[in-house]
Amino acid sequence: MKKVDVIAIDGPSGAGKSSISKILAEKTGYEYISTGAMYRLVGLLAHEKGIFNNNELDKLCSEIKDKIFFKNGRIFFNNQDFTDKIYENRVSMLASDISKKEVVRKHLGSLQREIGLKQKAILEGRDIGTVIFPDAKYKFYLDASDEVRAKRRFEELREKGENVDFDTILKEIKERDKNDSSRDIAPLKKAEDAFYIDTSNKSLEQVVDEILKKMDEIDGDFNS
Repeated sequence: MKKVDVIAIDGPSGAGKSSISKILAEKTGYEYISTGAMYRLVGLLAHEKGIFNNNELDKLCSEIKDKIFFKNGRIFFNNQDFTDKIYENRVSMLASDISKKEVVRKHLGSLQREIGLKQKAILEGRDIGTVIFPDAKYKFYLDASDEVRAKRRFEELREKGENVDFDTILKEIKERDKNDSSRDIAPLKKAEDAFYIDTSNKSLEQVVDEILKKMDEIDGDFNS
C-alpha cells in the first residue's frame, strides 16, 4: 500500500491531541486539521436547527461541507470562526451523539480524506489511522488516564470562565469514551501499526519530541 504523507493522531478526549498537533504543525509546516471540530460543528448546528433524523442530517451535511475550512488550526464555517463556540463544554456530548450517525460520518469522512490528500496535513481525531487514512505514513495513538484527562479538561474550561465541576467532567469523559469506543461505525481504537504514547506524565514538548523521533525512524529523510 502506497503511503500518504499524512500524520494521523488518534486518541480519546483530553489525551493532548489538539495541543500536540498544533505544536507539530508549527515544527513541520503541515496543516493542522481537527476532525473532532467538524463533528462538534455539525452537532452544534444540528442542535440549533432541531435536526435529528438521517434525511435532515444528510441535507445539512451536504449544504455545509463546502463551507468548512481550516486555517492555523481553527475551524471556519461561512467565513466565521466557530472554534471557541464549538469547544464550550455543552457541545462535547452533542459531538459524541452526532458522530454515531452513519450519514454524518460518510460526509465528514469524505471531506477529511479530501483535505488530507490536497496537502501535507496532521489529522487528529478518533478514526484517522483506522478509517480515514489507514495508508497514512505516520500514525500515533495518544492516551492518558481518566483522571488526568478530566483534570486537563476541567482546567481548560475554568480558564475560559466556565463554571464546571470536576466530578461531572470525569463522568462525562468516561461516558464519551464508552460512546466512542462502542459505536458500530468507526469506533475509537488504536490502529495496529500506530505508535502508542501515554501522555499522562509527559509535557507537550516531550510528546512532540517523541513523535518527531519516531517520524525520523520511519522516514530517514524527514526534516523536522
